[in-house]
Amino acid sequence: MQNIGYIGLGIMGKPTALNLIRAGYTLHIYARRPEIIEEFKKAGAKTYASPKELAAAVDVIFTNVPTSADVEDALLGKQGIIHSAKAGTIVIDMSTIATAATKRIAEQLEKNHIEMLDAPVSGGEKGAIEGTLSIMVGGKAEVLEKVRPLLEKLGKSITHIGGHGAGQVAKACNQIIIGETIVAVSEALHLAKASGVDPAKVREALLGGFASSKVLEVHGKRMLDNDYKPGFKAKLHRKDMHLALEQAHFANVNLPSATYATKCIDRLVLKGHSELDSAALYLVTEE
Repeated sequence: MQNIGYIGLGIMGKPTALNLIRAGYTLHIYARRPEIIEEFKKAGAKTYASPKELAAAVDVIFTNVPTSADVEDALLGKQGIIHSAKAGTIVIDMSTIATAATKRIAEQLEKNHIEMLDAPVSGGEKGAIEGTLSIMVGGKAEVLEKVRPLLEKLGKSITHIGGHGAGQVAKACNQIIIGETIVAVSEALHLAKASGVDPAKVREALLGGFASSKVLEVHGKRMLDNDYKPGFKAKLHRKDMHLALEQAHFANVNLPSATYATKCIDRLVLKGHSELDSAALYLVTEE
């Protein structure tokens, strides 16, 4: 499986795809932005005018796009891979989308003898660049084993969660914990500041104890420095939180803390901060 297709070369997809080139794979890409196309041509990738055209040339196809509709269009649309991919092709969808959509898409692809794994990730842009992502996989275990060597070039933790859609459920859980923790860190730093205590010193102390977390370490520093250059854009975190609440509705589970965190990120986006890192939740909790 040396010929790899990649669709979706954004903030996460671009470094992930470049890691595959560095690992020695022949990369075939579909992209819309001319500057991305030129960059990947220089890196040795082959480019195509549509997902359909790309699919005929590869054995494995990664998709890493923003929404359920984007995944569906790339895989099942008029110019989708379903119309040209050969039997046995494996699709690895690293997007974060609705569980129901993942199951529906996988079912349609299987009718054409195309396998699919939902493989959303955690680790942000830094993890994508360094190849240290946590990858949560839904789909057939035997299909995962076929492509595990590929995923090992991209992540340090690859976990088979269950059948189709299970990876998306795991990602929803991930986003809930991160979203709620960002709000908690924001509130804690505000409390320190309002009490006349240095929030930087509070963060330093908490990092040495049971309250320590990656969110406190990375996002807490962003908050103190007022640095919200996106590693993961607020608008995408908002989308993910709404997907999590949608899944909770289907599962008949009440998630009051996740609902509150979602309202906070809704407010952040509505105030015009959709392109900032979601650590900018500090700005709305300050209000």
